[in-house]
Amino acid sequence: MANVQSLDPSASPLDYYGWELRRLREAQGLRQGQLGEIVFCTGSLIGQIETTKKVPTREFSERVDAALGTDGVFSRLIGLVLRSQLPSWFQPYAEMEAKAAYISTYQAQLVYGLLQTEAYARAVLATGEPDGLDGLVAARMERQRILEREQPPLALVVLDEAVLHRPIGGRAVMRAQLERLLELGGHRWMQIQVLPNKVGEHPGLAGAFNMLRFDAHPDVFYTEDMMSGHMTADPQVFREASLHYARMQALALSARDSKALIERVMEERYGDQDDPGEHTLA
Repeated sequence: MANVQSLDPSASPLDYYGWELRRLREAQGLRQGQLGEIVFCTGSLIGQIETTKKVPTREFSERVDAALGTDGVFSRLIGLVLRSQLPSWFQPYAEMEAKAAYISTYQAQLVYGLLQTEAYARAVLATGEPDGLDGLVAARMERQRILEREQPPLALVVLDEAVLHRPIGGRAVMRAQLERLLELGGHRWMQIQVLPNKVGEHPGLAGAFNMLRFDAHPDVFYTEDMMSGHMTADPQVFREASLHYARMQALALSARDSKALIERVMEERYGDQDDPGEHTLA
Protein backbone atom coordinates (compact mmCIF):
# COMPACT_ATOMS: atom_id res chain seq x y z
CA MET A 1 0.00 0.00 0.00
CA ALA A 2 1.36 3.43 -0.96
CA ASN A 3 2.49 5.68 1.83
CA VAL A 4 0.06 8.61 1.87
CA GLN A 5 1.30 11.77 3.54
CA SER A 6 -1.09 12.99 6.22
CA LEU A 7 -2.06 16.64 6.22
CA ASP A 8 -3.27 18.94 8.94
CA PRO A 9 -5.88 21.14 7.20
CA SER A 10 -5.66 23.67 10.04
CA ALA A 11 -1.90 24.22 9.60
CA SER A 12 -2.16 26.82 6.83
CA PRO A 13 -4.37 27.84 3.89
CA LEU A 14 -2.07 25.83 1.60
CA ASP A 15 -2.46 22.72 3.77
CA TYR A 16 -6.23 23.14 3.78
CA TYR A 17 -6.26 23.51 -0.01
CA GLY A 18 -4.21 20.31 -0.44
CA TRP A 19 -6.36 18.43 2.05
CA GLU A 20 -9.59 19.47 0.34
CA LEU A 21 -8.19 18.64 -3.10
CA ARG A 22 -7.29 15.12 -1.99
CA ARG A 23 -10.61 14.63 -0.17
CA LEU A 24 -12.78 15.78 -3.06
CA ARG A 25 -10.72 13.97 -5.68
CA GLU A 26 -11.02 10.70 -3.78
CA ALA A 27 -14.74 11.31 -3.26
CA GLN A 28 -15.06 11.34 -7.06
CA GLY A 29 -13.12 8.07 -7.26
CA LEU A 30 -10.30 9.65 -9.27
CA ARG A 31 -6.61 8.86 -9.07
CA GLN A 32 -4.13 11.71 -9.26
CA GLY A 33 -3.22 10.84 -12.84
CA GLN A 34 -6.87 10.75 -13.89
CA LEU A 35 -7.58 14.19 -12.46
CA GLY A 36 -4.37 15.45 -14.03
CA GLU A 37 -5.56 14.35 -17.47
CA ILE A 38 -8.83 16.19 -16.99
CA VAL A 39 -7.21 19.48 -15.91
CA PHE A 40 -4.29 19.24 -18.36
CA CYS A 41 -1.43 18.56 -15.97
CA THR A 42 0.49 15.58 -14.63
CA GLY A 43 -0.62 13.35 -11.81
CA SER A 44 2.68 14.23 -10.17
CA LEU A 45 1.66 17.90 -10.03
CA ILE A 46 -1.66 16.95 -8.45
CA GLY A 47 0.27 15.02 -5.80
CA GLN A 48 2.67 17.90 -5.18
CA ILE A 49 -0.20 20.33 -4.67
CA GLU A 50 -2.02 17.89 -2.39
CA THR A 51 1.10 17.59 -0.23
CA THR A 52 1.88 21.37 -0.31
CA LYS A 53 5.11 20.89 -2.28
CA LYS A 54 3.71 23.12 -5.04
CA VAL A 55 1.55 26.22 -4.80
CA PRO A 56 -1.55 26.04 -7.03
CA THR A 57 -2.42 28.78 -9.49
CA ARG A 58 -5.76 30.46 -10.07
CA GLU A 59 -6.05 28.82 -13.49
CA PHE A 60 -5.46 25.39 -11.93
CA SER A 61 -8.08 26.11 -9.28
CA GLU A 62 -10.70 27.07 -11.86
CA ARG A 63 -10.01 23.90 -13.83
CA VAL A 64 -10.28 21.72 -10.73
CA ASP A 65 -13.60 23.35 -9.80
CA ALA A 66 -14.92 22.55 -13.27
CA ALA A 67 -13.56 19.01 -13.21
CA LEU A 68 -14.85 18.11 -9.74
CA GLY A 69 -18.04 20.17 -9.85
CA THR A 70 -17.08 21.90 -6.60
CA ASP A 71 -19.06 25.11 -7.19
CA GLY A 72 -16.05 27.44 -7.01
CA VAL A 73 -14.55 26.08 -3.79
CA PHE A 74 -10.96 26.17 -5.03
CA SER A 75 -11.42 29.44 -6.92
CA ARG A 76 -12.46 31.02 -3.62
CA LEU A 77 -9.67 29.37 -1.66
CA ILE A 78 -6.86 30.34 -4.01
CA GLY A 79 -6.85 34.03 -3.03
CA LEU A 80 -6.30 33.11 0.61
CA VAL A 81 -3.65 30.54 -0.33
CA LEU A 82 -1.66 32.96 -2.46
CA ARG A 83 -1.90 35.76 0.09
CA SER A 84 -0.44 33.38 2.66
CA GLN A 85 2.66 33.05 0.46
CA LEU A 86 3.53 36.71 1.02
CA PRO A 87 6.03 37.53 3.78
CA SER A 88 4.18 37.69 7.09
CA TRP A 89 5.21 41.31 7.63
CA PHE A 90 3.75 42.28 4.23
CA GLN A 91 0.40 40.52 4.55
CA PRO A 92 -1.33 43.28 6.59
CA TYR A 93 -0.45 45.83 3.92
CA ALA A 94 -1.66 43.55 1.11
CA GLU A 95 -4.99 43.14 2.89
CA MET A 96 -5.39 46.91 3.20
CA GLU A 97 -4.26 47.50 -0.39
CA ALA A 98 -7.00 45.13 -1.59
CA LYS A 99 -9.64 47.30 0.14
CA ALA A 100 -8.30 50.72 -0.87
CA ALA A 101 -10.37 53.13 -2.93
CA TYR A 102 -7.34 55.34 -3.73
CA ILE A 103 -3.68 54.38 -3.99
CA SER A 104 -0.87 56.90 -4.23
CA THR A 105 2.67 55.59 -4.56
CA TYR A 106 6.19 56.92 -5.09
CA GLN A 107 8.77 54.38 -6.24
CA ALA A 108 12.46 55.23 -6.28
CA GLN A 109 14.01 51.90 -7.31
CA LEU A 110 11.41 49.60 -8.86
CA VAL A 111 8.07 49.53 -10.60
CA TYR A 112 5.25 49.30 -8.03
CA GLY A 113 4.21 45.68 -7.42
CA LEU A 114 0.68 46.18 -8.79
CA LEU A 115 2.14 47.31 -12.11
CA GLN A 116 4.84 44.67 -12.56
CA THR A 117 4.81 42.07 -15.30
CA GLU A 118 5.30 38.48 -14.18
CA ALA A 119 8.82 38.32 -15.65
CA TYR A 120 9.84 41.59 -13.98
CA ALA A 121 8.38 40.43 -10.65
CA ARG A 122 10.23 37.11 -10.89
CA ALA A 123 13.54 38.89 -11.52
CA VAL A 124 12.98 41.22 -8.56
CA LEU A 125 11.86 38.51 -6.15
CA ALA A 126 14.67 36.16 -7.16
CA THR A 127 17.25 38.57 -5.74
CA GLY A 128 16.28 37.41 -2.25
CA GLU A 129 16.96 33.78 -3.25
CA PRO A 130 13.70 32.53 -1.68
CA ASP A 131 12.82 28.84 -1.51
CA GLY A 132 9.26 29.46 -2.69
CA LEU A 133 9.87 31.79 -5.63
CA ASP A 134 6.94 30.47 -7.66
CA GLY A 135 4.57 31.09 -4.76
CA LEU A 136 5.85 34.62 -4.25
CA VAL A 137 5.45 35.45 -7.93
CA ALA A 138 1.95 33.98 -8.00
CA ALA A 139 1.04 35.98 -4.89
CA ARG A 140 2.26 39.21 -6.48
CA MET A 141 0.23 38.53 -9.61
CA GLU A 142 -2.79 37.78 -7.44
CA ARG A 143 -2.50 41.22 -5.83
CA GLN A 144 -3.00 42.76 -9.26
CA ARG A 145 -6.52 41.35 -9.53
CA ILE A 146 -7.80 44.51 -7.83
CA LEU A 147 -6.98 46.34 -11.08
CA GLU A 148 -9.39 44.04 -12.95
CA ARG A 149 -12.42 44.97 -10.87
CA GLU A 150 -15.37 46.76 -12.42
CA GLN A 151 -14.39 49.68 -10.18
CA PRO A 152 -10.64 49.43 -9.56
CA PRO A 153 -8.94 51.76 -7.10
CA LEU A 154 -7.91 55.14 -8.42
CA ALA A 155 -4.14 55.01 -8.65
CA LEU A 156 -1.61 57.83 -8.74
CA VAL A 157 1.92 56.66 -9.48
CA VAL A 158 5.15 58.66 -9.39
CA LEU A 159 8.20 56.79 -10.61
CA ASP A 160 11.73 58.03 -10.31
CA GLU A 161 13.33 58.14 -13.76
CA ALA A 162 15.97 55.72 -12.48
CA VAL A 163 13.27 53.01 -12.43
CA LEU A 164 13.07 53.19 -16.23
CA HIS A 165 16.81 52.82 -16.70
CA ARG A 166 17.50 49.99 -14.23
CA PRO A 167 17.61 46.85 -16.45
CA ILE A 168 15.74 44.41 -14.22
CA GLY A 169 15.68 40.99 -15.88
CA GLY A 170 17.38 42.17 -19.07
CA ARG A 171 16.31 44.08 -22.16
CA ALA A 172 13.32 41.99 -23.19
CA VAL A 173 11.86 41.98 -19.68
CA MET A 174 12.28 45.74 -19.36
CA ARG A 175 10.75 46.45 -22.74
CA ALA A 176 7.69 44.40 -21.83
CA GLN A 177 7.53 46.16 -18.46
CA LEU A 178 7.59 49.62 -20.00
CA GLU A 179 4.93 48.54 -22.49
CA ARG A 180 2.85 47.49 -19.49
CA LEU A 181 3.27 50.93 -17.93
CA LEU A 182 2.11 52.55 -21.15
CA GLU A 183 -0.92 50.26 -21.25
CA LEU A 184 -1.89 50.94 -17.64
CA GLY A 185 -1.31 54.66 -18.02
CA GLY A 186 -3.98 54.69 -20.70
CA HIS A 187 -6.71 53.84 -18.22
CA ARG A 188 -8.76 56.71 -16.83
CA TRP A 189 -8.35 55.38 -13.27
CA MET A 190 -4.56 55.44 -13.34
CA GLN A 191 -2.09 58.29 -13.72
CA ILE A 192 1.63 57.58 -14.12
CA GLN A 193 4.17 60.39 -13.80
CA VAL A 194 7.95 60.21 -14.02
CA LEU A 195 10.11 62.30 -11.72
CA PRO A 196 13.05 63.23 -13.95
CA ASN A 197 16.67 63.03 -12.82
CA LYS A 198 17.19 66.71 -13.54
CA VAL A 199 14.94 67.63 -10.59
CA GLY A 200 17.75 66.94 -8.14
CA GLU A 201 16.69 67.05 -4.50
CA HIS A 202 13.03 66.35 -3.72
CA PRO A 203 10.87 65.19 -0.77
CA GLY A 204 11.11 61.50 -1.76
CA LEU A 205 14.85 61.12 -1.30
CA ALA A 206 14.28 59.12 1.88
CA GLY A 207 12.75 56.31 -0.19
CA ALA A 208 9.59 54.79 -1.62
CA PHE A 209 6.23 55.05 0.13
CA ASN A 210 2.55 54.32 -0.44
CA MET A 211 -0.60 56.02 0.75
CA LEU A 212 -3.95 54.25 0.85
CA ARG A 213 -7.32 55.94 1.15
CA PHE A 214 -10.56 54.15 1.95
CA ASP A 215 -14.28 54.80 1.79
CA ALA A 216 -14.82 53.63 5.37
CA HIS A 217 -11.44 53.28 7.08
CA PRO A 218 -8.71 55.65 8.30
CA ASP A 219 -6.10 56.51 5.68
CA VAL A 220 -2.88 54.50 5.81
CA PHE A 221 0.74 55.42 5.15
CA TYR A 222 3.18 52.60 4.34
CA THR A 223 6.90 52.30 3.81
CA GLU A 224 9.40 49.47 4.15
CA ASP A 225 13.06 48.70 4.64
CA MET A 226 15.03 45.65 3.57
CA MET A 227 13.58 43.37 6.25
CA SER A 228 10.10 44.62 7.12
CA GLY A 229 7.23 46.98 6.40
CA HIS A 230 5.87 49.85 8.48
CA MET A 231 2.23 50.92 8.31
CA THR A 232 0.48 53.65 10.26
CA ALA A 233 -2.92 55.33 10.31
CA ASP A 234 -1.61 58.36 12.23
CA PRO A 235 -3.47 61.33 10.66
CA GLN A 236 -0.52 63.68 11.16
CA VAL A 237 1.87 61.33 9.38
CA PHE A 238 -0.60 60.94 6.52
CA ARG A 239 -1.08 64.70 6.17
CA GLU A 240 2.67 65.31 6.01
CA ALA A 241 3.14 62.50 3.50
CA SER A 242 0.32 63.90 1.37
CA LEU A 243 2.02 67.29 1.28
CA HIS A 244 5.32 65.70 0.23
CA TYR A 245 3.52 63.70 -2.43
CA ALA A 246 1.79 66.77 -3.84
CA ARG A 247 5.15 68.52 -4.15
CA MET A 248 6.62 65.51 -5.94
CA GLN A 249 3.71 65.43 -8.36
CA ALA A 250 4.32 69.09 -9.11
CA LEU A 251 8.00 68.37 -9.80
CA ALA A 252 7.26 65.33 -11.96
CA LEU A 253 6.57 65.39 -15.68
CA SER A 254 2.94 65.53 -16.75
CA ALA A 255 1.25 62.24 -17.57
CA ARG A 256 1.59 63.04 -21.28
CA ASP A 257 5.28 63.95 -21.07
CA SER A 258 5.90 60.93 -18.85
CA LYS A 259 4.36 58.70 -21.50
CA ALA A 260 6.67 60.22 -24.11
CA LEU A 261 9.71 59.64 -21.89
CA ILE A 262 8.75 56.02 -21.22
CA GLU A 263 8.32 55.45 -24.96
CA ARG A 264 11.69 57.05 -25.70
CA VAL A 265 13.54 55.01 -23.07
CA MET A 266 11.80 51.85 -24.26
CA GLU A 267 12.99 52.35 -27.83
CA GLU A 268 16.43 53.82 -27.19
CA ARG A 269 17.49 51.63 -24.28
CA TYR A 270 15.47 48.45 -24.75
CA GLY A 271 14.93 48.38 -28.51
CA ASP A 272 15.97 45.68 -30.94
CA GLN A 273 19.54 46.85 -31.45
CA ASP A 274 22.33 44.37 -30.81
CA ASP A 275 23.53 44.06 -27.25
CA PRO A 276 27.34 44.50 -27.18
CA GLY A 277 27.45 42.19 -24.19
CA GLU A 278 26.12 39.35 -26.30
CA HIS A 279 29.20 39.28 -28.54
CA THR A 280 32.65 37.99 -27.81
CA LEU A 281 35.96 39.07 -29.23
CA ALA A 282 37.93 36.67 -31.40
